[in-house]
Amino acid sequence: MYEKKPWLKFYDKRVPESIEYHRTTMYNALVKTANIYPDSIAYDFMGNESTYQQLIGQIDQCAKALISLGLKKGDRMTISMPTTSQGIICFYAINKIGAIASMIHPLSPPKQVEFFLNLSKSTFALTIDGVYSNFEQVLDKTSLKALILTQMSTAVKEIPSNPRIFWWKDIMNKSYSEISEDRTDPDDIAAILYSGGTTGIPKGIMLSNYNFIAEGTQVARWMDLSDKDSALAILPIFHGFGLGVCVNAIFMGGGKSILVPSFTPDQVAELIKNKKPTLIFGVPTLYEALNQNPKFQQTDLSFLKAAFCGADTLPRRTKEKFEEICRKNGSDVQLREGYGLTEAVTGICAMPLGEYREGSIGIPFPDMMMKIVELDTINEAPIGQEGEICINGPAVMLGYLDNPEETAKTLKRHEDGKIWLHTGDIATMDKDGFFYFKIRLKRMIKSSGYNVYPSQIEDVLYKHPDVLEACVIGVPDEKLIQKVKAFVVLKDQKKEGVEMEKELINFCQQNLLKWSCPREIEFSKQLPKTLVGKIDFKILEEQEKIKLKTARKHVGE
Repeated sequence: MYEKKPWLKFYDKRVPESIEYHRTTMYNALVKTANIYPDSIAYDFMGNESTYQQLIGQIDQCAKALISLGLKKGDRMTISMPTTSQGIICFYAINKIGAIASMIHPLSPPKQVEFFLNLSKSTFALTIDGVYSNFEQVLDKTSLKALILTQMSTAVKEIPSNPRIFWWKDIMNKSYSEISEDRTDPDDIAAILYSGGTTGIPKGIMLSNYNFIAEGTQVARWMDLSDKDSALAILPIFHGFGLGVCVNAIFMGGGKSILVPSFTPDQVAELIKNKKPTLIFGVPTLYEALNQNPKFQQTDLSFLKAAFCGADTLPRRTKEKFEEICRKNGSDVQLREGYGLTEAVTGICAMPLGEYREGSIGIPFPDMMMKIVELDTINEAPIGQEGEICINGPAVMLGYLDNPEETAKTLKRHEDGKIWLHTGDIATMDKDGFFYFKIRLKRMIKSSGYNVYPSQIEDVLYKHPDVLEACVIGVPDEKLIQKVKAFVVLKDQKKEGVEMEKELINFCQQNLLKWSCPREIEFSKQLPKTLVGKIDFKILEEQEKIKLKTARKHVGE
């Protein structure tokens, strides 16, 4: 069924079935944009704007500086930065040289810094002065030859003199001889991003120039981007969504990326009011926070062209509330879900601008193929049957860094001769080619022999007027194998207690099958979040395992 591409009839007339991508480097693709829009603003970083022409100059200067320090084609350099102009400039400079960028969280603790530096074999790194100590503690346990620091705090940090330490402002203000771009194969690895570590150890995801250019061009065409567009780059650049969509895709289309290094809901509301972005990309918790924000509720939104949500299931209540606020403030924007994963850079599927189907993550972008296969097979599932999402196309990764076993489990050749990425995500496809995400395979709960999907229970809980946040997990149970437990944050925490727990369980029983209902509800002041703002169910699962071990230990005593 998938090979017929039933979704094509829903493409906007400006979106082609196939795109001719530039078989070049990301740097050269950015130069091409700069030649078309030299005087248009490429980025806005805390009020400091740079045109595309100026950005190319900054990248060229950074590339010269890195070469003078000894970075060569094929070398690896870690960027441990928030979403800043320095991080973006360095990323494309590394690419111009033909080196490889390894992107990690700037607040990674020393042991993680050491792990990522050694896994990527980085010889260079860029980070902010405020976290220098995290690198200092592990410098001698790595292959780092140069650590470049950029000052983000107002107070200058006292950094001990060290021949391996350099300051961004110093290297960017020197004069260097001209360099030429080293010829690089577009299919060579350009960047390493990291998985969330669902198996305990994060995996390095190898992405090529072609991966980034293809995905960025697809998003740019899907959104019909031009230099008239601007997007809030709220999501971090060490994440595929932040780097691939909020920065690279915007640059592919000639738009303006508004770089946001850190934020609160109030700051985001202020940025939307003052910067007037035509595009907002975010995760469900961001939109829920905006919905609760009085400033956002009163902002003129007539400039807003589109809003997309990814990285987690969007509760219907959150979507409807956001759209209601938009309508009251001059925009008919619908909050649309998309789908992607770092193994394919990021978003490769979204709801088309001219169509809407409840609960759907949309249809594949040009040149991206998606299909549903029966679990643990490569056999295509019938229309409407649940199975695993598989993806084929130019955005699919090269593989996992130094991990051929995991690569072989994830990238598989099917009977059509193509290599398909097995995502580990369960979904269905309808007859028109629209996909409906259900759950991560690893998150599915087995209770009384039935498959239970936490996102369905969470969606019901979100409909209760007293619930602010909800997360559902399975906890071990002798009779049921796993029992369903919900963690809930109430809007009014004074209502916590046995009566509210009974009310919420009863509310679920009215809307769900018996085995899907929570057997227990624990109230929390707040729920743990991942680095990009998703509710982190894995932390809750770990906490429950520790509780269970402690309880068994006491019983044994």
